[in-house]
Amino acid sequence: MARSTMEVAFLGTQKLAFSQNGSDVKIVKVFYGDEPDGETENGLSIVSMDVPLEVADEVFAAGANFDPLQKVRITFEVARAGKQKGNNLAVHIEAVDDKPAARTAPAGQPSTAATPNKPAEPAKS
Repeated sequence: MARSTMEVAFLGTQKLAFSQNGSDVKIVKVFYGDEPDGETENGLSIVSMDVPLEVADEVFAAGANFDPLQKVRITFEVARAGKQKGNNLAVHIEAVDDKPAARTAPAGQPSTAATPNKPAEPAKS
């Protein structure tokens, strides 16, 4: 089974539990936004991915930690589904840290130092 990751806009996690023919059934899905095709979808393309039962509670609970449209990294396994098709199964979800590292001026250098294209402004009194 192949494993891969993707970074996408988070939409939600959903859990559905019910009894069917005397058996307890639990289905968990991850919903995310993908690039629209511009023909049948505008804005975001809404996509869902099933979650295997072994990690269903963990992945569902992780969804409570993200804001709508927050960038997340989904780790998924590709299970063979027959006829040259695969079935993507989400096994982990985590936030993608988009915040750039804070840059500080080296010691002894003011933050208003000249740049190659613009001289530093003189202090006003």
